[in-house]
Amino acid sequence: MPPSQVHEDWMSHAPDHLLAERAADDDALAFGELARRYGPLMRAYARRLTGSAADADDVVQESLLQSWNGLDSLEDPKAVKSWMMRITARRAITLLRSRKPHEPLEPDGGHLADLGAGPERHAVAGAGVEALTKALDRLPAAQRECWVLREMGGHSYEEIAETLGIGVDSVRGRIARARTSLLTEMEAWR
Repeated sequence: MPPSQVHEDWMSHAPDHLLAERAADDDALAFGELARRYGPLMRAYARRLTGSAADADDVVQESLLQSWNGLDSLEDPKAVKSWMMRITARRAITLLRSRKPHEPLEPDGGHLADLGAGPERHAVAGAGVEALTKALDRLPAAQRECWVLREMGGHSYEEIAETLGIGVDSVRGRIARARTSLLTEMEAWR
């Protein structure tokens, strides 16, 4: 086996922290492996946050570039995955904040066909997603950001606070108010 093949095979099985450490020392192949591992997850997450495949691609490209340039500041190489996901969330939020207020998000990014049911189920699910999207659009931006990061992104309150640069209590309050508003608006879909 050629030495380059041995190197690539090792990389594909190397733990994240070793790849992060090597990438921080300017090993482009190690960073490439991290990008291969987490790029699809970052893209799916960015698409969920932005509602657009094109925007998600831009967010991931910028996030990977920021990750590559900032690896030397990563305090815990074992946390490289969550660190890269936080960068992705910040980039997506920055993009959303720069959008015009009237620009709607695409409902569910077009994944309704995955439900596997007939046209009636598809129509009902589509209407539900559309109602949720409209309800989310009516939330204040600060509440919507926190809710999306928590409910769609699975971030902890602490991670959201760090991402948005606010206190954990503010995150809790915004999410609670968002949930209350959404429950009221989505009552018909229960």
